Amino acid sequence: MTPVTGRAQPPVARLLMPARPPAQPPAARPPVAQGLTPAEGRPAGPGLLEPMLPALGPWLAGRRWFDARYAGAALTARAASVVGEEPPLLLHGVVTAHRPGGPPLHHQLLLGLRPHLPARLEPAAITCVPDGPWRGWRLYDALADGTLLGLLLRTLADGGSGPGPRLERAGRFPLPVGGVPRPLEAEQSNTTVAYGDRVLLKLFRRPEPGPHTEVDALRALTRQRCTHTPRLYGALHSDAPGAEGLVLGLVEEFLPDARDGWEEAVRQARACLDGSCRGVPATGGFTGYAHSLGRAVAEVHGSLAEAFGRTRLTAEDVAEEAARMTARLKEAAEEVPALGRYTGRLGTLFDDYARLAGRGCPVFAQRIHGDLHLGQALHTADGWRIVDFEGEPARPVAERARPQPVLKDVAGMLRSLDYAARTALAGPESGDLEGTSPAQRLRRLRRAHAWSVRNRRAFVSGYASAGRDDPDCHPVPLRAFEADKAVYETLYESRHRPHLLPVPLAAVHRLAGTAR
Repeated sequence: MTPVTGRAQPPVARLLMPARPPAQPPAARPPVAQGLTPAEGRPAGPGLLEPMLPALGPWLAGRRWFDARYAGAALTARAASVVGEEPPLLLHGVVTAHRPGGPPLHHQLLLGLRPHLPARLEPAAITCVPDGPWRGWRLYDALADGTLLGLLLRTLADGGSGPGPRLERAGRFPLPVGGVPRPLEAEQSNTTVAYGDRVLLKLFRRPEPGPHTEVDALRALTRQRCTHTPRLYGALHSDAPGAEGLVLGLVEEFLPDARDGWEEAVRQARACLDGSCRGVPATGGFTGYAHSLGRAVAEVHGSLAEAFGRTRLTAEDVAEEAARMTARLKEAAEEVPALGRYTGRLGTLFDDYARLAGRGCPVFAQRIHGDLHLGQALHTADGWRIVDFEGEPARPVAERARPQPVLKDVAGMLRSLDYAARTALAGPESGDLEGTSPAQRLRRLRRAHAWSVRNRRAFVSGYASAGRDDPDCHPVPLRAFEADKAVYETLYESRHRPHLLPVPLAAVHRLAGTAR
């Protein structure tokens, strides 16, 4: 796709100088402030960030999206550019963190520059710029400044200007720019900003060279006019030296009235466990949603297959994947001893999957979501929307983009429905699964299991009703993928939420009992 070329802008050297007189004549400026203004009239180059790196290190260590393993690591400036013709200015940058024994990590920054910082922005302050073209100006987190966030969206809508951020459009849809910007707090590894009720800007805080799995998937789904995903307006790039090739983010349709699928499932499951479902048995309460969600996922899979195609896996491909699942199981069992008693039976599930392909049973693969669960599903007035097509963040980019069986997504959602039931059983804030009496606990356990079974069946039924392969007709690979997911969950909970470890272990116990 050909990017839109930005209009040349008038020189802004006068506007970029500090308001107070410089302490030394311009000719004596250090090299960082010289030779950085391209023909378009906007400063660009990693040197713009270099005077600020000592202050940016401690500030980055406090960001949720910064990898804590790199706290105190050496920083280098990779790219920087300026948006704006007068204060406040938006400084867009990419810095690289380096640590012994680890790969370099790129981090994307949105910083603000003002000669003086108003009191409302003081909590976002980072430092006073010690040198360079803005010496004496205040540097701060631009997410706190609605003026700069609005400037960024207008710049993207205009096609960019100069070597800074630009939008590579996904279609002819006009990009609305009048909404009030509002940063959202839900993301961990990314940053999202809602503009009014129509536009969502998603910044990849750890940008990587393209292609990007989410951008590619949403672009294809937008062209397919898929009704179960947000419309993609375009992807963010920059032509600033050092940023070429990086995918910096995307702009997509915002769904302001959507309800989070996870929260909705837990809420309804909790109501059913308490016996307060209205008009449905205590085992129901979500089945209509689960059925329509299954249908929506199947239709997304159909659109992805049309856009990217399908391929039949060879017996060797399946055997290699089964071997990887077995290896993941053994590694997890070394860290979580409770898995040890199940390794033989779970290994049999993986071997059954490999033998199935070896006997000539076809296994097809295509582009899938890759990290599907209830938290990636939003319920709107006109049905479900599936979001966040990046895949599992812990897996390499090449692996996330590789064609995989759609049953992996199905297994992910089945595990999520089971998690919702168990979370409802535990209560809103506690991991304590005990009831107030043995009889009450047993009754709630049975209701939680019934809720999970009922809604898992409804999801599978909905998936099959869309004309895709019925997952129930492929029990061997589906059990294998569910088991692999449960092993992953066991390792995750052991490391991060040990009070929830019984949830995936219960699934492992159930799945291991189905091995033949």
